[in-house]
Amino acid sequence: MATPMTPDRLLDVLRAEGVRVVEYGSWRTHDRAGHGAWGPINGVVIHHTVSSGTESSVELCYDGYAELPGPLCHGVIAKDGTVYLISAGRANHAGAGDADVLAAVIAERPLPEPTDMNTDGNARFYGFECVNLGNGADPWPAEQLDAIERVSAAICRAYGWSAASVIGHKEWTNQKSDPRGFSMTTMRERIDRRLATKPGKPVAAPEHEPFPGVEFFRSYPRSPIVTAMGRRLVEEGCSAYASGPGPQWTPADAQSFRLWQQKLGDAPRFCDGIPGRRQWDALKVPKV
Repeated sequence: MATPMTPDRLLDVLRAEGVRVVEYGSWRTHDRAGHGAWGPINGVVIHHTVSSGTESSVELCYDGYAELPGPLCHGVIAKDGTVYLISAGRANHAGAGDADVLAAVIAERPLPEPTDMNTDGNARFYGFECVNLGNGADPWPAEQLDAIERVSAAICRAYGWSAASVIGHKEWTNQKSDPRGFSMTTMRERIDRRLATKPGKPVAAPEHEPFPGVEFFRSYPRSPIVTAMGRRLVEEGCSAYASGPGPQWTPADAQSFRLWQQKLGDAPRFCDGIPGRRQWDALKVPKV
């Protein structure tokens, strides 16, 4: 059973991973003690704040609001990659979720779709809120994504976990949609690459863009990944574009990818225009 880290230990493992940390307020003692268990710890949950501005977002997560008292997470990850620690104990961040998801996290196996709300996630997970409007259009700067990767890797390294112990809030409960705007599958791949290196060391970027996950494309994303994919499809002679390609996922992107699926010789049921991992890897989209 993994016991919660002391404030000093949490601070040390984050800094060892190269995280730029700000100790905010009375974060060492600011928690929801007396309102439920804290531990055993089994993983990390990533959220988005649905807010803008660092100072106001940190204040919101520290204080909470009438219906949901703070702290609302353990740390707030700003767009510039700074991590504001606001709690080291129980926090109101994950809420109720699916026991089957928790079992999968503990076993570090693929996650089932969450259906039930029968388990207290606030007792089992560290939570990090990332400053983002959560509308699918608000950008995720490279510095912020790097901080998410480092924070998650730091905690996984401290407990001897793989990246399978890091989930998005939407993977814990079907009542939430966060984080929106990047793929948790890709983030877990990044975390695992970092865990393969020593703490704080640079991680070599992959030559090709990792598979963002099926959900990424079904959310009609706007991303440079979509542009890079479209250019590769054009190079492969699989273009249904009247103009572009561009960063916004459109029906023309789906039709173009369907042509690629057909070029690969896949069965009709696998030629729906939504990229699968094997099909994506075969396209070799340059890293963006």
